[in-house]
Amino acid sequence: MAKWTAFPYDNAAFQYDAASLKKHWTRLHAGDAEPFPKDAAVQQAWIHFHAGEFQQAYEAGLAAGGAGITVANKAQAIYANYLEKKEKTKLEMFLEVAERAEGQQEAEPKNANAWYWQAYALGRYSQGISVAKALAQGLGGKVKTALEKAIELAPKHADAHIALGAFHAEVIDKVGKLLGKTQGADTATGLKMFEQAIKLNPSSAIAMIERANGLVMLEGDKRLALAEQLYADAAACEPMDAMECLDVELAKEELEE
Repeated sequence: MAKWTAFPYDNAAFQYDAASLKKHWTRLHAGDAEPFPKDAAVQQAWIHFHAGEFQQAYEAGLAAGGAGITVANKAQAIYANYLEKKEKTKLEMFLEVAERAEGQQEAEPKNANAWYWQAYALGRYSQGISVAKALAQGLGGKVKTALEKAIELAPKHADAHIALGAFHAEVIDKVGKLLGKTQGADTATGLKMFEQAIKLNPSSAIAMIERANGLVMLEGDKRLALAEQLYADAAACEPMDAMECLDVELAKEELEE
């Protein structure tokens, strides 16, 4: 496998060991509601992930199997979304994650993150090929169903609420309210999902960023001032790991544009 692009920021503050990982687990996983793993090999994979060592996390997660598959999926999906420069490779990575997560659903149908990572990967893939094209391929329904299943299995899964809000916003923004309705997308549900995500994980920079984007998509220019404030709040967040660091940097870029 080709060497993945290295995490481009200082990760000194994101170096955990087994004890500190357990201590900070609830805060680190407020977004994905992943239970703390008993397997030491899976814990080590998460230590790599939080430090921004995404390729090592991916490889260690796959090697560990079981709950390690979730680490591999998250590491590959986050890496592809933020750091992979080649569009073709990025899209291939998203499809790999979606396929692996689908296999995980068959083995563990009650694993919320098996459903979430399939939805996340297919959602990002859809954005890459164009939302309209993805809807024509039936991917919209798959994303929506998987996210609703993740929330049903883990009602406090903040990231699934964010992604479901983004689904409603993206569909309505790209194909309009009327066609959006045929995909099960509506404004009120989208707004509700974003609000719920912030309630569940109030310190999440990505929740603020996605809510800002969603508000503008769903309610237009009248929401620009609030969107700007949400970007500013996201940029001021104190990251606890490499992924959150990438989210904060994204918020800073949005503010500069």
